[in-house]
Amino acid sequence: MTHTFRTLAALPLVACLFLIGCKQLVEEEAKVENPAAKVEHLEGAEHAAEPTRITLQEEAAKRLDIQTGEVTGDSAQKSMPYSAVLYDTEGKTWTYTNPEPLVFVRHLVTIDHIDGDKAFLADGPPAGTKVVTVGAAELYGSEFEFEEE
Repeated sequence: MTHTFRTLAALPLVACLFLIGCKQLVEEEAKVENPAAKVEHLEGAEHAAEPTRITLQEEAAKRLDIQTGEVTGDSAQKSMPYSAVLYDTEGKTWTYTNPEPLVFVRHLVTIDHIDGDKAFLADGPPAGTKVVTVGAAELYGSEFEFEEE
């Protein structure tokens, strides 16, 4: 009976030690820089439509399976794949452009209307611009998770 009582009394102590160890591991992991993504917040009025640039390491882009489509049309009527449209928590519409390999820039877009799998733009990047159709949500999340201080 005494042996069982000692075992039960020791369980909370063991649990506390385990939780303290876990907390230290989490704090140490938080201190490690994430070299997979470099996030740059672009300042100034000239960057209002393009507030963030993300540069990924090649391996990170492969893991995210980033895929792109293209803005098509002319100055009168442009469209892009609807899968390239990203909605933020305030209801604004964005897309990630891909101006060069492994570089992604969040770009504000204004949707005129949606028809099937096409989003027709009232305002947005010019025709011929590559836009992210797969992996945009992960890029958006990386803006906040890997934010540099």
